[in-house]
Amino acid sequence: MDNFTELIKKRRSMRKFTEQTLSQEEVVEIMKAALMSPSSKRSNCWQFIVVDDKDKLEKLSLCKENGSSFVKDAPMAVVVLGDPLLSDVWIEDTSIASIMIQLQAEDLGLGSCWVQVRERYLANGTPSGDYVRNVLDIPLQLQVLSIIAIGHKGMERKSFNEDNLLWEKVHINNFGEK
Repeated sequence: MDNFTELIKKRRSMRKFTEQTLSQEEVVEIMKAALMSPSSKRSNCWQFIVVDDKDKLEKLSLCKENGSSFVKDAPMAVVVLGDPLLSDVWIEDTSIASIMIQLQAEDLGLGSCWVQVRERYLANGTPSGDYVRNVLDIPLQLQVLSIIAIGHKGMERKSFNEDNLLWEKVHINNFGEK
């Protein structure tokens, strides 16, 4: 990418991927970005599970009632975990790590899409985090925040149009001041 502004305009949620696998170098670059993401008091409360096993991706695609089926078609996913015993702001820290993964993927020309797991449920009421924990043998103290599906883009999406920015959401000094 030429610059950060172009990167954030171009990054769009991608739910269609080609069958092409990611190179080892691409995976390493994505995980470097995750491991360099900031965390409160440098607690590094996040952990990551890289999943490229098709059976596990298929199982992860069933982690909630809606909005996760595309994971089965991704060549790779990163499950983002946080440890509440290490940081009281694990949700924020793992959210930052999740977007760093997505921005690095976009910078490499790859597509990605965030699957929200925390506070989501299967149709039978099972928490999505518990389901993912069982699929991947995740220890009890770790909480699942998200799954980031990553792959070579299976379609083109237009860059974000700045004409659609919601400037009414920006306030100066006080709420309601523009």
